[in-house]
Amino acid sequence: MSSLSLDLFHQRLRRMAGHAQPLRVLLTLGSLMAIGSLSGHAEAMTPLFLGAIASALAETDDSGRGRLRAQAVTLLCFAAAAFAVVSWIDNPVLFVPGLALAAFSLTMLGAIEPRYKAVGFATLILAIYAMLGIDGSAAAPGGAGRLQEALLLLAGAAWYGVFSVAWCTLFPAQPVQAQLAGLFRVLGDYVCFKASLFEPLRGIDMERKRLSLAQLNTQVVAELNAAKEGIFRRIGSTRAPTGRIVRYRGLYLIAQDVHERATSSHDDYNALADAFFHSDLLYRCQRVLTLQGEACRRLARSIERREPFAADPASGHALAELQSAIDHERAQLREPRRAALLASVEAMAWNLAQLERQLAGATEPSARAGRADMGLFDRSPRSGREMVERVRHQFTPRSALFRHALRLAVALVAGYGVMLLIHPVRGYWILLTTLFVCQQAWGDTVSRVGQRIAGTAIGVVAGWALLVLFPQPWAQSLLAVAAGVFFFATRATRYLLATAAVTVLVLMCFNQVGDSDVLMVPRLIDTAIGSLIAALAMVLVLPHWQARRFSDLAAAALRNHAHYLRQIASQYRSGARDDLAYRLARRNAHNADATLSSAVFEMFREPGFVRPRAGTALRFLIQSHTLLSYLSALGAHRVALHAPQQLDALRMEAEGTAAALEALASYMEGGLPEAGEASAERVDHEPPEAAPHRGEAGDHAARLFRTELALVRQQIEALHEQAGRWLQPQPDGAPHSP
Repeated sequence: MSSLSLDLFHQRLRRMAGHAQPLRVLLTLGSLMAIGSLSGHAEAMTPLFLGAIASALAETDDSGRGRLRAQAVTLLCFAAAAFAVVSWIDNPVLFVPGLALAAFSLTMLGAIEPRYKAVGFATLILAIYAMLGIDGSAAAPGGAGRLQEALLLLAGAAWYGVFSVAWCTLFPAQPVQAQLAGLFRVLGDYVCFKASLFEPLRGIDMERKRLSLAQLNTQVVAELNAAKEGIFRRIGSTRAPTGRIVRYRGLYLIAQDVHERATSSHDDYNALADAFFHSDLLYRCQRVLTLQGEACRRLARSIERREPFAADPASGHALAELQSAIDHERAQLREPRRAALLASVEAMAWNLAQLERQLAGATEPSARAGRADMGLFDRSPRSGREMVERVRHQFTPRSALFRHALRLAVALVAGYGVMLLIHPVRGYWILLTTLFVCQQAWGDTVSRVGQRIAGTAIGVVAGWALLVLFPQPWAQSLLAVAAGVFFFATRATRYLLATAAVTVLVLMCFNQVGDSDVLMVPRLIDTAIGSLIAALAMVLVLPHWQARRFSDLAAAALRNHAHYLRQIASQYRSGARDDLAYRLARRNAHNADATLSSAVFEMFREPGFVRPRAGTALRFLIQSHTLLSYLSALGAHRVALHAPQQLDALRMEAEGTAAALEALASYMEGGLPEAGEASAERVDHEPPEAAPHRGEAGDHAARLFRTELALVRQQIEALHEQAGRWLQPQPDGAPHSP
């Protein structure tokens, strides 16, 4: 085989590996179908398929060894659930409390970390699959037939686990590769959109652009977190990675630095547009940033294809032209205010040059392996005691997870009661629908109600047509396999199509035992009932509207901003050090901002009567995100200041500003007037002695520090105004946020 053909083969193999889970599902279901056909036990295919699907739903990204441990835990949970169903399903006195306790406990496992959330959810699914199998079985209560159904479910789950563990062992770095490609792709989108803020046009709705930027930033933060967790699972506690993981860790750290520089804001964009309306300075900034966003996208493609990354020389030329334009503008300066704004543009150009250096570092094979500190913070629990503590911490009605767990338990018990009342065919589909539809957020639940019903209807019609067109059992088995693969390829992005696919799979499987004709209408009815129960549970059982969380989330964001500011200020003594403490403070600030952003946008998906001041929350979010962008600029320009008096003065200013942020956080949490007034007073009426050298030319870095800190203070003042509006009493005298 020629080297060109070999390269094409490897490229296609890598592309296929990018769709890892659907491929694993294809291998699992295809092999199970072959085994069932060759052995003549077509009736065993349904529980085997359902067990494999439940196991795939429990799967999370992990190393080979970690996946083996997770699979063992998953099978233990599955076995306990399946045998409990077999033992208790005929005894409602035991079954109902057992169902409620299992739903609550398994949902609360999500407090530990995402992998336990997936295992808990999949265990509930497998338990309902066991109910469906027993409900359709002619076996006597407690007989061998029911036990066989449970064992077949476990066998299907274990068979998928074999492929899952083998895949993680053979392709250990592939998920990280895919995560990093996704990270740089989203980062490129963020940088390109950020470039649109540099249009020197009057009358632009900058708030709307800032809002869109906050949404994009939430996506970037989510991708950063996913990539970090993927890398850490393969490094473990040894901190001595080998092979491609070394490069991927370096690329992740580059992405963090690029993110900080891309989120930086050096002045008010409307003021810059007014000052340089007749100049091309901002257009040149926009061009540089657009080219750098495209570079992020090209880097994503190179990671995906495992090809060398080459920097685009056009970006370097654009930077040189920008600097030339700045020099020309400075030679013609007459107004002091315009000079101050030009200094901000100069700082912006320096930041863009550093961002270009970060992207150029991605061309190195080791991807900055020589950094002083490349450690990553481990957020996973280190002991069983810590796991218990995490769950215990969520045992409060203030916790969204606790409310969701209790709500789901009540919804499933209600579904079981309705099922006993109307005695439907395959009535346990009511429980299955409720489990899939009932989400932690109202918007997600409502969205799934419509998609689940529509998807089921489409699946029933498509399934009926396929059964008519392909009456051969082997063809229906192939269609079931294809539907299972399609379900896993679309479940995260196209839930309606995924629901249709899994409905087709169920109809094809159950037709192997000759009863699919009587399932079509009941499937639709049960889906509608289960969806209705889930929607009612969201309203009637401890509803957790985002307005109730807003004050706490806003306070957490402000406190993380304050900690980030203190970490930045501490590095003006020694110079920039991207050590773990600094990167952790930066990541926590962005995580808190992303959480607040998600809550505000979710608020707008909730009923109008529970969000009377959603507009205030939206403005608070915009100003909080703008404040974070000014802090990012401070972080991007960290340099050592050598004059002790100047350094002490700047650190005093930073500490005062951080304290004002914390006072505002306390105001948001408790609604204490004195805390809010203290915050406003500190920002608005700072005594001159707290900010010496304000009028001196001084060092460039010190001037930039004061400029950015002044912008931060302006945002604190604006945030305090919005906080006062949020916390003002309702017409009946009650505070807005409980």
